[in-house]
Amino acid sequence: MSFEFERQLMDLLGHAVKTEDETVGFRYFDGRDVLGFVDGTANPVGPDVPQAVLVTQEDDKTKAAPGGSYVVVQKYLHNLKAWRSLSTEKQEAIIGRTKLDNIELDDAEDGQQQSHKSLSTIADKDGNGHGILRDNMPFGSPASGEFGTYFIGYSKRLWVIEKMLERIFIGSPPGLYDKILDFSRPVTGSTFFVPSAKLLESLGED
Repeated sequence: MSFEFERQLMDLLGHAVKTEDETVGFRYFDGRDVLGFVDGTANPVGPDVPQAVLVTQEDDKTKAAPGGSYVVVQKYLHNLKAWRSLSTEKQEAIIGRTKLDNIELDDAEDGQQQSHKSLSTIADKDGNGHGILRDNMPFGSPASGEFGTYFIGYSKRLWVIEKMLERIFIGSPPGLYDKILDFSRPVTGSTFFVPSAKLLESLGED
């Protein structure tokens, strides 16, 4: 189904676009990434999904974006040999969850090294949490020795993902960056806005 959708889409776009990178992802075991941990545990579910993902009239003063969503994608390559050389306890401390049963670990004290889970948790100045929808896809080729994760994050507020990346790459406090970056490096990154179906349908109207 996805192949046929892609074929029809590329036929319609024709020479207006060109392929820069093609990465084929897959679902791995029980929602895990190739690092061995369950991915997307904190994702919103049910009615919380549109509340986290879709821009509303209240969010958009131009009235052009309601129903759409911001999407950030990044391709990460993992050094699995180095990662697997760590003990399970060290891996868990970096991720912030247990590996086998996906139980959330306590946050470190303020001023100390934070886990990936803690650094990617975003709250505003009033302490209100702001989630995103992750649809990450693991990928890899044992023959070539290349393994990674394609991060795909949807949000109604772009600043939420931007703040998340700032905390991961710079650290909180600055300098204490996400230690997962010692084993995973980003090689691509793009930001998109996906308009609503209603807006797309109106583009052909006079």
